[in-house]
Amino acid sequence: MRIAVSSQNFRTITGHAGKTRRFLIYALAPDSEPTEIERLELPKDLTLHAYHGPDHPLYQRQLDAVLTASAGEKFVERMNRQGIEVITTAESDIEAALKAIAAGEPLPPAEPHEH
Repeated sequence: MRIAVSSQNFRTITGHAGKTRRFLIYALAPDSEPTEIERLELPKDLTLHAYHGPDHPLYQRQLDAVLTASAGEKFVERMNRQGIEVITTAESDIEAALKAIAAGEPLPPAEPHEH
């Protein structure tokens, strides 16, 4: 499984996935440690909030999911059209969240997303 984590600071899970410019890409497999495979830093004009083309860099990463602290309805719809699940959580620790996902454990629910 490949998961992009929205992380504006490259340390914690951050929100507003559509406006996020920084993502950590992880490979995740059951019974193994999450492995960071890439850091993606987008220019402002390539945030999903600003860019609406079919060739967005996130779409090219063969992702199964995006993990974020918050995401708007349109972001979720766009990701779903690409076959990418959006997982929102109040958990800010990346490794803890990824381990929970790999183990099939629930994550603490995210706060409602507001604009």
